[in-house]
Amino acid sequence: MTELTVLGALGALGAGIVAALVGGAIGGAIVAHGHMEKSLGAWMGSFYGPLGAIPGLIVGLIVLALIGTGGGA
Repeated sequence: MTELTVLGALGALGAGIVAALVGGAIGGAIVAHGHMEKSLGAWMGSFYGPLGAIPGLIVGLIVLALIGTGGGA
């Protein structure tokens, strides 16, 4: 079983942040359709999307690191 390295954790965190930015922008543009400009909605989504995603990513990586160092057969 492979363990989580610092480089792997940073790579996963970076990929998660990029995914949160893209997902927030797409979600913001969809929600903003008809209420405001799509570009404003995408900008707001790309700002507020990672606010919830980044703490979840950090907690998930910590749990994954703890599970990986738990030993085993």
